[in-house]
Amino acid sequence: MGADLELVAGGRTLRFPAVWLRDNCPCPECLDTGTGQKLNDITGMPNGLTITLTEDAGESVLVTFGPDRHRSVFSRAWLAGHALDGSTDGDGRTEDDKELWLPADLDPETGLPAMSWPRYLAGGKAEALAAVLRLGFVLLRGVPAEPGTVLDVAASFGYVRETNYGRLFDVRAEPAPGNLAYTRAAIRPHTDNPYRDPAPTVQLLHCLRAAGQGGETGLVDGFAAAAELRAADAESFATLAITPVPFGYADKQAELRASLPLIQLSPGGRVRGVRFNNRSMRPLRRPYPEVTAFYAAYRRWAELLARPERQLNLRLAPGDCLVVDNTRVLHARTAFSMSAGSPGRHLQGCYADLDGLASTLAVLRRSGHGRSNHGREESR
Repeated sequence: MGADLELVAGGRTLRFPAVWLRDNCPCPECLDTGTGQKLNDITGMPNGLTITLTEDAGESVLVTFGPDRHRSVFSRAWLAGHALDGSTDGDGRTEDDKELWLPADLDPETGLPAMSWPRYLAGGKAEALAAVLRLGFVLLRGVPAEPGTVLDVAASFGYVRETNYGRLFDVRAEPAPGNLAYTRAAIRPHTDNPYRDPAPTVQLLHCLRAAGQGGETGLVDGFAAAAELRAADAESFATLAITPVPFGYADKQAELRASLPLIQLSPGGRVRGVRFNNRSMRPLRRPYPEVTAFYAAYRRWAELLARPERQLNLRLAPGDCLVVDNTRVLHARTAFSMSAGSPGRHLQGCYADLDGLASTLAVLRRSGHGRSNHGREESR
């Protein structure tokens, strides 16, 4: 027969090499039926694999390999679902699997990805988690405004990512702040912890007490901004995607460093992540022409991210909890004031990871939980 399998499915001709088929053989000799894990590796396969016979079994195809006459049965539906067409980067993390947005696209009454905490607990979790993966965030309302509750929210879909800030951190004005987040100053759009590799991929912020004046939270879709930059200035986009930028953080207990591009691309060249935080950038040490090219692109990117029409502004009330994709959505804060004797604005936060969130969503869907309303605003 040869080294390939060809079959027609859905009006297209699909082609699979013998070695790929053998590596993915689902028989009990090759795949553990209990765990679904492979029992053989590439070194255990014969060299010079060929397909000596194919048999049509209706919904399946039987394949016999040479030189060892091993037989495999492949579902036609499975083969069609795994066509070698390069149509995906595989894990749902790139711009192609997202819904990019501007604030104008998210009507506060009908389009905001928001859900009440009781609804989340009563069966709405899959909707809410799907919104984080699709839109980059969800706002949970009515979460008990009690210290430490943000950890319960994180535990409902994954595991807390502990850092030098602890399992849980307080965001409020402090007398001797070790981070500008712990002041009353305005903070421009940024992603958290760019000085880590990997950085936490989910951030949770739970409002315990709102500011008297100011202190609004802003959100910016970094993937949408990156797509606009690519369309308007491909050269600047390419510069930001290839230039490793050093980030750092140091205090009495920690010294952290990472050097990565501001825009991360998948192997297929699609936007997979953004990393942006002017407060923790360190001096760029590249050849002179690269530095000047980078700063021109960096300014263009920063100006685009700072455009008011890109920022969704939310005034978090006590009990509001934001769950944000920290690889995609930048967050900001307006300055706020404190009256004499007032305890002031107080949020509590923690970090988690997208793989845990995506895993929980996959299990929920596998067990039959629906995806009603696409995680958009629902009546409470």
